[in-house]
Amino acid sequence: MAGDNSEERQVRKIVVAVDEGEESNHALSWCLKNVAAAGDTVVLLYAQPPRVVYSAMDGTGYLFSSDIIATMEKYSKEVADAVIQKATRTCSGAQNVKLETKVEKGDPRDVICETVENLGADMLVLGSHGYGVIKRAFLGSVSNHCAQNVKCPVLIVKSPKPQH
Repeated sequence: MAGDNSEERQVRKIVVAVDEGEESNHALSWCLKNVAAAGDTVVLLYAQPPRVVYSAMDGTGYLFSSDIIATMEKYSKEVADAVIQKATRTCSGAQNVKLETKVEKGDPRDVICETVENLGADMLVLGSHGYGVIKRAFLGSVSNHCAQNVKCPVLIVKSPKPQH
């Protein structure tokens, strides 16, 4: 019957892109408080930047040893682990929400769009870094790119302006 509220709410899969910045942590907190509901699955997604490919020699003619490359890989993994741990701690108070974590390597714009598509997500939540026009023109905006390219709704959460 129309207007009957006894129907169960559809549970959703919400992807929240997280990184080292406070903006993504704020977006996650906001999402948990205002969007996520009991039964929803929140997927914490960290896009790990790809390892810079070095040739056997750098510009000065020195060889990069396998030790140095292994150290860079280890550091990259530690950063990813720290980001996911921080985001998971932020979720610790969320009641009745299923939590999943994903770390994918690649350009954040591509990783986020592909993961949202592959998971069949119902919503994507991103923090806004608040770059100005010039910086955004050079760096590109991950949130703009994702908003243009994913098929589900995109929520971009701005961080509150600091009080002076």
